[in-house]
Amino acid sequence: MTLIKSISGIRGTIGGKTADNLTPIDAVKFASAYGAFIKNRNPNKNKITVVIGRDARISGKMISSLVANTLVGLGINVVDLGLSTTPTVEVAVPLEKADGGIILTASHNPKQWNALKLLNEKGEFLNGAEGEKILALAENEDFEFAEVDDLGTYTKDNSYLQKHINEVLNLELVDVEAIKKANFKVVVDGVNSTGGIFIPALLDQLNVTCVELYCTPNGQFPHNPEPLKEHLTDISELVVKEKADFGIVVDPDVDRLALISEDGSMFGEEYTLVACADYVLGRLGGGNTVSNLSSSRALRDVTEKHGGTYTASAVGEVNVVIKMKETNTVIGGEGNGGIIYPASHYGRDSLVGVALFLSHLAHKKVSCKTLRDAYPSYFMSKNKIKLTPEINVDAILQTMASKYSNEDVNTIDGVKIDFADEWIHLRKSNTEPIIRIYTEAKSQEKADALATRFIAEIKAITA
Repeated sequence: MTLIKSISGIRGTIGGKTADNLTPIDAVKFASAYGAFIKNRNPNKNKITVVIGRDARISGKMISSLVANTLVGLGINVVDLGLSTTPTVEVAVPLEKADGGIILTASHNPKQWNALKLLNEKGEFLNGAEGEKILALAENEDFEFAEVDDLGTYTKDNSYLQKHINEVLNLELVDVEAIKKANFKVVVDGVNSTGGIFIPALLDQLNVTCVELYCTPNGQFPHNPEPLKEHLTDISELVVKEKADFGIVVDPDVDRLALISEDGSMFGEEYTLVACADYVLGRLGGGNTVSNLSSSRALRDVTEKHGGTYTASAVGEVNVVIKMKETNTVIGGEGNGGIIYPASHYGRDSLVGVALFLSHLAHKKVSCKTLRDAYPSYFMSKNKIKLTPEINVDAILQTMASKYSNEDVNTIDGVKIDFADEWIHLRKSNTEPIIRIYTEAKSQEKADALATRFIAEIKAITA
């Protein structure tokens, strides 16, 4: 059982001992620290408002109740969206003119996990410095609760399913009429979480025929909730059986989007962003893009095809967003199926991704598989090396960067080495003595071979 505290929030497994797992006491403690942080940021404001929402996992109602009542106890007004999505809460914070937001979700982690993901007044994730302040407040229990006459209020708001959909449908590049005329048929795997509510509702308003698979929001995940190929055999088979145009898969909090082509093959998480970027850049006549260092080179290729500039960021959504703002990016995200579209908001949003992809397919008038085959074809390999605690991982990464200094080397987040036809990204884990190894090449064999080569080189250094 595990409790992980980081600058992006707190996550852990339900049950067990305090400070070792995500217990009710830990949830209250970190909600208190976040509330104190928000109040400290707004010392002259009479009343603070925080928006909360949760995915459908089994522990969600318990954790949400604890968090909501803790904030009320701090004198903070709470707007509770109930069963919601990460991007919906992100959209709601500025619409409510709130001072922050908390999403109760452990994203793609299994059902025994839950988490508090923390937002600022823009509905964006807190940065590193802000996260450190909250961790310090929690560690020192430096918070003060309100007296009875100063308690906050609690309001339940169920309107944001439609409000979020309206925000998506009103985006200039979402071609509602073209989608409606295309008469698409789509299978949706909502992994029995809130994607099973939000994605079918969006599709219904676009006149897309929706075949639902695992769309009951009961938190009983029918398969590993991370939307990877090995977990998606059921939807792949159903897409073919239903003769659907494609399949849609989201993770429990609906910020990652994976697609299945009409023949049951994976469109690929990495290519969700590539396809959406191709559409946006094509409609705008160019523009800049950003993804993290571990994302596919295909986004760079598509961006340059449209005359734009691609920039890589450090791994992590907050880092992608910072780089997107710096480079005036029109679309960006992460290779795990996370679409960030600033015309909507600076957060990964599967509803936006679905609407942009449907618009793209409606304009192209080709099959999903034909569209996927039109993009540069790259293959990834993801590995890791477990090291003994006494080994200096930073020194190993520095050695690798120096060894390949004649190549295109990026050290903003570990070491990424770009070769002519392939790349490798080496990152250290913040929680255990591990080096994560990501490679990409023009065939799976070459990607695997590149990873094997570097694993051998690292082991030789540590021998």
